[in-house]
Amino acid sequence: MTITIEKVENPTNEVRSLLLELDRDLTGSYSDDQQHALSLEDLFQPGVHFFLARLKGAAAGCGGVAIYDEYAEMKRMYSQPSARGSGVALALLNEMETATRHAGIAYLRLETGVYQHAAIKFYERNGFRSCGPFGPYAAMRTHAIELSAFYEKSL
Repeated sequence: MTITIEKVENPTNEVRSLLLELDRDLTGSYSDDQQHALSLEDLFQPGVHFFLARLKGAAAGCGGVAIYDEYAEMKRMYSQPSARGSGVALALLNEMETATRHAGIAYLRLETGVYQHAAIKFYERNGFRSCGPFGPYAAMRTHAIELSAFYEKSL
């Protein structure tokens, strides 16, 4: 299957649609204060690289990486259910790792929900290891992160 990854500079209708699907997937499991996703506007700011994955030409997944001084953080990674197992998520991850390395950053981190079992297995299979809360998560109230899982990968 042909997978292509493109960097997206502005929110397109395809990106909006994918992020709405992601939001619907997450809404029932976590309260509002336990959802830490960047807004659509924040995804398209300097310091954030956002990518769209196409499977046979059709939008099938997306994800971003925010570059900070000491680490990079994956944001809003999503693969449509019909694309899972096709390599879309791995292609997105590889692109985010490349962007992180090009920025001179040695650590790629992420926060996900504890109920995202498939995502957690994917991250662990691809070299991520559990870590404690980092950056702004470390200062959050316990309730806001009690259903969060934090991971890190050395690049």
